[in-house]
Amino acid sequence: MSKTCPTNGALGKRVDTQIVKAMLSLPLNILGVGNYRFCTDPDCPTVYYSEDGQQVFVEDDLRERIYQKHVNEKESTICYCFNHTVGSISSEITESGKTTAVEEITAGIKAGQCACDIRNPQGDCCLGNVRAFVKEFSIQP
Repeated sequence: MSKTCPTNGALGKRVDTQIVKAMLSLPLNILGVGNYRFCTDPDCPTVYYSEDGQQVFVEDDLRERIYQKHVNEKESTICYCFNHTVGSISSEITESGKTTAVEEITAGIKAGQCACDIRNPQGDCCLGNVRAFVKEFSIQP
């Protein structure tokens, strides 16, 4: 059984079937039994795939656009729990020289308001993505 994306051959991150169920806009009775993976490659149309390679889901099959597939688009959601977008964070940095997104997300996590395990398409916390984006955007000329 291969664990690589059937579209591009890259090894995707294992995700809980619950996140696939939450993200699909299709009837859930089409889901097979088994494990699923998340393909982060922005050039690959596949988002989720079954480890047996029998099922592939693309963005058109989902309820949300996927940040990893649209990292440079302003309307792309980067934090699905607190609704931060690439545009909202980059605008805040451009206008004030900094962003409060990391602090807001951290406070929300501490307050138990986070649901990344079911709201974030990658199935876990967005904070790493947000921090990496802020660092990258902040050092651009």
